[in-house]
Amino acid sequence: MPPTPGPADASPRLLSTALAGCAILIAVDRRSSELTAALERHGATVQQAAALTIESHIDDATLIARTRELIAHPPDIVVATTGVGFRGWMEAAQEADLADELAAAFRGAQLVARGPKARGAIQQAGLTADWVAESETAAELGAYLVAEGVTGKRVAVQHHGSGADGLDELFTAHGADVVSLTVYRWGPPPDPALVRRSVVAAAHGEYDAVLFTSAPGAAEWLAEAERAGVTDAIRGLAARGRLLMTAVGPVTAEPLRAAGVETLVAERGRLGSLVRAVVTHFGGGHAPSYVTPAGRLELRSGGAVLGGRVVALSPAGADVLSALFDAGGGVVSRAELQRVLPRSGQSANAVEMAVARLREALGAPDVIKTVVKRGYRLNVED
Repeated sequence: MPPTPGPADASPRLLSTALAGCAILIAVDRRSSELTAALERHGATVQQAAALTIESHIDDATLIARTRELIAHPPDIVVATTGVGFRGWMEAAQEADLADELAAAFRGAQLVARGPKARGAIQQAGLTADWVAESETAAELGAYLVAEGVTGKRVAVQHHGSGADGLDELFTAHGADVVSLTVYRWGPPPDPALVRRSVVAAAHGEYDAVLFTSAPGAAEWLAEAERAGVTDAIRGLAARGRLLMTAVGPVTAEPLRAAGVETLVAERGRLGSLVRAVVTHFGGGHAPSYVTPAGRLELRSGGAVLGGRVVALSPAGADVLSALFDAGGGVVSRAELQRVLPRSGQSANAVEMAVARLREALGAPDVIKTVVKRGYRLNVED
């Protein structure tokens, strides 16, 4: 069974029904409630299983000491690698009564951001980003600053949870005076068993989409899938369009793509864009589908969407429809359908009964055709 749904606002006001019938897993810790509420407003059922947690270091004595160093000797360049990290740094400065002094120290500095979320945090602090890496990668950011010239310059680098991605070493090698600041680190998941259940459930087709907002989180979720022995199943579902693996940006998508998992990447690298990408996929006709006499047919983890209607199905009905759907209008034999039905060996008529119940649930008997002495097929229109 999928993990227990995470906390969310009760009865959210629906903006659309684009995600009706969809079960979506969000494998993130930060802003998970906000993301859950946004998806539920489009009709989704959302479950949470954070693969990692963010351990804040905003009260770290080293962070405050290095902040004081920058105030005493202002930087020429400030690098913001993550939005949550830069905001945490500013909050730490505020708590230490150093916010105004730090802002003054930044006044003559060049501020660069590793993507739109970091830029947003800079703007939220009342500052302006002078340059933003379009690819959201440390490699692009480092190459840009090295080309601009860092020799003899004081460079403050705000690290993300997995480290500096080689930026400290790169700038130091080119003659910069680097000040490193770690604001948070990645910690273990709050419930490892929950993460294990989530990867197994995903492999069994119990989700329609899995959402990621950080590369370390995606990598750890995949590592758990590997430990559970279900990576190939997840990879196969994603390749067939039956499981939408979605990342907030190209950096987050990197571990997924490196593992050969087909991944949809949000365009703007923000949570709003992530939600829109999922809504557009399922609500805009991008999910795998067939046209039948009763309308367009799409599968969902717990049923189907037929002619715009969400149809809830029993596990047996969902398994039979899934086998027929995967055949793409081709004939599926009774023996093949019997293999996908749980405990079907208990009755010689199990397949016939399952198909009859499926037709009744769909409310459109002509969607599934009987092929005499051969089996069944979807009645797919050209």
